[in-house]
Amino acid sequence: MQGIKVENINKFYGQQQVLSDINFEIGKGEIVGLLGPNGAGKSTLMKILTGYIKADSGEAFINEKNVKEFPLLIKKHIGYLPEHNPLYTDMYVREFLEFTAGIYDVSKNRVTQVVEQTGLTPEAHKKIGQLSKGYRQRVGLAAALIHQPDILILDEPTTGLDPNQLVEIRKLIKDLGKDKTILLSTHIMQEVEQMAGRVLIINKGKIVADKKMNELQSGQQIIEVEFDLKIEREFLDQLPDLDAAENLMESIWCLAFNTTKDMRPVVFDFAQEHGLKILQMHHKSKKLEELFKEITR
Repeated sequence: MQGIKVENINKFYGQQQVLSDINFEIGKGEIVGLLGPNGAGKSTLMKILTGYIKADSGEAFINEKNVKEFPLLIKKHIGYLPEHNPLYTDMYVREFLEFTAGIYDVSKNRVTQVVEQTGLTPEAHKKIGQLSKGYRQRVGLAAALIHQPDILILDEPTTGLDPNQLVEIRKLIKDLGKDKTILLSTHIMQEVEQMAGRVLIINKGKIVADKKMNELQSGQQIIEVEFDLKIEREFLDQLPDLDAAENLMESIWCLAFNTTKDMRPVVFDFAQEHGLKILQMHHKSKKLEELFKEITR
């Protein structure tokens, strides 16, 4: 099987077991979100998959190659962005990416491609130490992509990005996921909703849920919206498929819809028709949030 396969992985740090009988498979063309509270074992699992640390028992396979038996070979297939993105801050962006390309024996022409792909063109002439956290994160992602790997393992890939950068990087990851295997770890539910087709939830070292997003997103849909004016509850009854509406604060409402259709455009059009402006709007998957809270509490 092309992709990632994990069989009965266990890992101890001293007497503490941090991973317990982990099993899953991720195929080509899948983007899977790895969720879990701090200390659940997410980063440890990713380090094992990349060959950075070894499991105490069990096996991990990358494109059918055993990670323990072929540690160098599997690194050619993996692009890894660790949680604490290690960069040489005294190097220029392009210089660092050329250095990384040299490690993988990749043509320097590839550097220009990943610079454009990750939106680094305006910053490529700067030293990494001069960059914002968001642009440093892009450099790390560019380094992970430099050798055109089949598999991407991304630990908190959107850390430090501003809202505009988030949209760009989400789109990039979704585009890459069409023909790559992607495992991404994050604490942000919305990131999983926006990018992943499936979610793995890990708690206290164990996989406690493995669900496709469409299974979680059936049923009630929650939208939190802030209007520019205070409005009455009865006014919102004109919205189709509205199940409930809760006034959180002044002009901020939490709207629950009984439909799988994305209701954000409907709410936006409704506001325009009635002379209202939307100051902010957030789409939430109540099912995913509830599942996460329920099984990790």
